Amino acid sequence: MQTATPDTTASAPVPIRERLLGWKEILETANPPRSRPLDTVGKWLVLTRAAVFPMTIWSGLIGGLLAVEAARTQGGAPVDWGLFLLAVAGLVVAHAANNMINDYFDTTSGVDTDDYVRALYAPHPILSGWVTKRQLATAIVALNVVGAAIMLTLAAIRGPLIIAFALAGLFVSVFYVAPPIRLKHHGLGEPGVFLVWGPLMVGGTFLAATGTIAPWVLLASVPYALLVTSVLFGKHIDKIAADTALGVRTLPVILGEARARTVGQWLMIAFYPLTIAFALTGLVGPWVLLVLLGVPRLLAVLRVFRQPKPAGPPPGYPEQGWPLWFVGWAFIHTRRVGGLLTLGLLLNALLPIRLPWL
Repeated sequence: MQTATPDTTASAPVPIRERLLGWKEILETANPPRSRPLDTVGKWLVLTRAAVFPMTIWSGLIGGLLAVEAARTQGGAPVDWGLFLLAVAGLVVAHAANNMINDYFDTTSGVDTDDYVRALYAPHPILSGWVTKRQLATAIVALNVVGAAIMLTLAAIRGPLIIAFALAGLFVSVFYVAPPIRLKHHGLGEPGVFLVWGPLMVGGTFLAATGTIAPWVLLASVPYALLVTSVLFGKHIDKIAADTALGVRTLPVILGEARARTVGQWLMIAFYPLTIAFALTGLVGPWVLLVLLGVPRLLAVLRVFRQPKPAGPPPGYPEQGWPLWFVGWAFIHTRRVGGLLTLGLLLNALLPIRLPWL
């Protein structure tokens, strides 16, 4: 179990460069820095699992940049950049709260223990002794208060539909692990993540940026939602044995490892033809074809997913990340291709081009 205690009482001020390098290491590894001081900011970057926030940031940026493209090419409502960025900030706050909610309820329900996977690859907020249950609950409430303030601000300007999007996301966030529903325990966690990181985040940010929403935006959110779902599939494949022993029936537990690895591969593969089809039919601009630069990474990840998980970390694999395996590969692919998709949408806005048949 990861039990390193954060040192936030250094005798001498820590140079800002060392702090930044420490935060960078946390964002790359989801673990405390090995050779640098861990300050309070770094501690909470670890506890909120900030290393995975890029998936949420991409979702929000995709929604806002689709709004920019709609305003340019379809005569859509103008984009309010302040509300766009406020919505993205709200998504990150919600993701941080979600991660801590999962840790809180998985601990109180007996799923997270010292020998369960969650406590092995990174410090667990409660089990590591970094915070108490009460302190974690207080942090969860504080973040949800901030999130509620952002939601109400956006709703006051854009209308009550914003609240519907936000509450739908909150429902999945809380009841992903919280009783009595526990979506994750019944094979519904993966569909919930698809819904949140796709239609709800992308569509919600589009709504915040423009005050409008259209079915094509929800459709355009599907490819990236598949990528994020592939990451969760990878994580749950890594935890099949542990989850089976606890009676946690994630989709990979229900499918079995071999079939789950196949589904995980197709979730990643499907992103590409869908995105290409959207570009070729003019649903989005052609710069999104930059995602094809992610194919070499995809092929590398597919090779990993074709084989069972190794018995131990291979040479060169970061020990901090073990016993996770498939999730790391899927996350690297999603982070890279999500960035390429976002860049493509940005170029659609800044340097618009049209395919000759459109």
